[in-house]
Amino acid sequence: MTRLRLPLPAFTAIRTILNTMHRMAYPFLGIFARGLGVDIAAMSLVLTARSVVGGLGPFAASVADSRGRRFGMLLGLGLFTLGTALVVFWPTFPALALTLILTTLGKYLFDSSMHAYLGDHVPYERRGLAVAIAEMGWSLGFIVGVPLMGFFIARGGWMAPFPLLTLLGILAFTGLFLLLPKEAKPVNGDNNLWTNFRSVLTHAPALAGLSLGLLASTANETVNLIFGVWLEDSFGLKIAALGAASAVIGISELGGESLVALFTDRLGKPRAVVIGLLTNSVAALALPFIGGTEIGALIGLFFFYISFEFTLVTIISLMTQVLPEARATLISFNVASLSLGRALGAPLAPWLYGFGFPAVAAGAVVFNGLALLALRRMGKAGAVKGSAMHI
Repeated sequence: MTRLRLPLPAFTAIRTILNTMHRMAYPFLGIFARGLGVDIAAMSLVLTARSVVGGLGPFAASVADSRGRRFGMLLGLGLFTLGTALVVFWPTFPALALTLILTTLGKYLFDSSMHAYLGDHVPYERRGLAVAIAEMGWSLGFIVGVPLMGFFIARGGWMAPFPLLTLLGILAFTGLFLLLPKEAKPVNGDNNLWTNFRSVLTHAPALAGLSLGLLASTANETVNLIFGVWLEDSFGLKIAALGAASAVIGISELGGESLVALFTDRLGKPRAVVIGLLTNSVAALALPFIGGTEIGALIGLFFFYISFEFTLVTIISLMTQVLPEARATLISFNVASLSLGRALGAPLAPWLYGFGFPAVAAGAVVFNGLALLALRRMGKAGAVKGSAMHI
């Protein structure tokens, strides 16, 4: 992995920038709404539109399969920088709506192209480490980036983060342009969008892998959506408890990525996914029992989120080897399937909570069980090309 010693830290830093923009929308939603003179409902509609962009990711990411990974990453950074610059020069609600959409599309395009690049250059038996290091940009965006943006907002108002993010986007684009050498035309560079789509949608192991991500994401969302309500109902400490829970989630995400870096390649990706799903199920089942105190609930949430992040990042590593000839397209489809899983879990969670929090935990376990079946289907279909898949 010598060739990637320099790009990997750069990838992590760039993803920290992209994810800071992506994740700060939620905690600062009210501040943006007040600054623009709109209500929360209007901002929520914009976030819904942003979520829909996740479904368009495969259309953009196919570019990385036909034009090259470097081109895809630079295009993603270009869209991100254009998006953040819009608000700087046009500080209005429509501009912010376009900003959230363009930066999200840029993020998804960069992420898919980057993971495809890692899939091209890192041997499969060491790819878990590389993916985990790059994925640390997700948790660092929450742990470092969001508080930093809060610092600037407190001193400069709601617009303060956007000039900085635009500057960072320009620096990231320039640095990556100079850092990564120009690529030869991809082997499958003559494939068009529909050829890449057909490769994914007619490949049984790829479809099983997409089902795996969707089901695991649904399991997580059933708890993710409702844990704040549960903490408030249980302890009546909404602000304090949710603040502590946010810190727990950020730390557990970084911990999950670190565990992937340490263990996934040694265990083997499929076996690591099994361990992650089973651990996540145990944590979900334990939550109603150890959640009698605030500390117990936070400990339970820590293990729930660290096991999910471990599972999620391992799934990404696994999916990079399922369909090498359409790698970026498949990875982007995987992102879309994770978004769909969250969309399925969102309405399910309140309904389950109507029966009590144990029903929410049980729902998470059921979907994790279905995810294990999808993983087994991947194994039977010989999902991972060029490598045995032992579960």
